[in-house]
Amino acid sequence: MAQPASSPTAAPKKTKKEKSSPDNTNPLLSGIKGAPTNGPVTTEIYADDAFFDSNKNMGIFSGHVKVADPRFTLQAEKLTVYITKGENQGLDKAIAEGNVAVVRDRADPNGGASTRAVGRADQATYIASSGNVELRGNPRVQEGVNTHIATSPETVMIVNQNGQLTTRGPSRTEIRQEPKTDDKKKDEKPSASPKESGTP
Repeated sequence: MAQPASSPTAAPKKTKKEKSSPDNTNPLLSGIKGAPTNGPVTTEIYADDAFFDSNKNMGIFSGHVKVADPRFTLQAEKLTVYITKGENQGLDKAIAEGNVAVVRDRADPNGGASTRAVGRADQATYIASSGNVELRGNPRVQEGVNTHIATSPETVMIVNQNGQLTTRGPSRTEIRQEPKTDDKKKDEKPSASPKESGTP
């Protein structure tokens, strides 16, 4: 039975546990600012309902879909996974649909604070052969305080395995720069109190 959406304490039902292929490519949406990990990775897919068709080598997950992976998290209303046929079975393609959100925390190589990248769209498609993730349907990608936003529902954003973003169609980029705190302190001069100024 599906959990009600309004219940914040309702945990999603775990429906599938899937190991990645040994080539360390991310089994789902690897292009979102992630680097391959060393060794096997377990990806867990939670959903209210799951359907598997072994003849077509596919699985469909629906209702409060959540994907938990050490390198990212994903939420959507529906997820369709296609598996390659043959001896070396692995993920061929994955399509997430309906209020898609992908979150990835990327560590700073210089040891600073990690950066959170968030991709949102109506649909996200991961193609295993290229490693690309295509965001369609009003896509937007935010990293830190900077945001890249589609200005047309037809715009497509493609994120590759190296975290590079290509946009096809109209878009707007918002680059925010916070004021430097050191500059504020230099501009502000403390006012002298009456005692310090020599007045009685």
